[in-house]
Amino acid sequence: MRRSNFEDQPVDYAAVGATQAHDLMTYPPRGFTPYEASIRLGSGVERFESATASLLSWDVLRGAGLDVLEVKAEAGQRYGGIRYAEDGTALEPIAVSGEQRFAADGTPYVASGSTARLRGHVGAFRMDERVRIVYVVEEPTSVSFAYGTVGAHRVSGEESFRVERRDDDSVWFEVRSFTRSVSLLYRLVPPLVKARRKKFTTAFLRSLSPLWSTPTA
Repeated sequence: MRRSNFEDQPVDYAAVGATQAHDLMTYPPRGFTPYEASIRLGSGVERFESATASLLSWDVLRGAGLDVLEVKAEAGQRYGGIRYAEDGTALEPIAVSGEQRFAADGTPYVASGSTARLRGHVGAFRMDERVRIVYVVEEPTSVSFAYGTVGAHRVSGEESFRVERRDDDSVWFEVRSFTRSVSLLYRLVPPLVKARRKKFTTAFLRSLSPLWSTPTA
């Protein structure tokens, strides 16, 4: 089974999968800034299943205003990442199904090892980056995936998206990331990076929220 990043088109940072670390906000990869935020989506099995279907069909990105282009699936055996214990200890590799699934428009579902191009605007901030899915985790009460940047032009790093159904039956959506500036502008003006991160994360969270996605009367 393949581990870490991918040799044919590797991501542009070393700490692959670190968005799964429980202490990410305290001990991010060296040189990177962590960020996380979450929102309650509702409660119940139907809400959980609806949210996870949207998550794995790229709707979290499209709903934020981005175009998901040039989606290409990894050929052969795919890497699912590493499962971690509560204390952050690495456990076993995550089993990945070889079955390819597709969204209603024919776009392949999010799958570990696949690549895509994300392009669009959120407010004044532009994204046009190639990304690679570095892990997908599907469990009975939690579904998540993360992508890493490939040859980033603005910011480099990893971003994860996780939908969880908790013990009280509530359904939550969490976005986590760690990034570092690549472009000269962002390196010279650090507050722009923070503003960009907040803007994109808010858009991602709202993309799955019934409060924001459903028009009010």
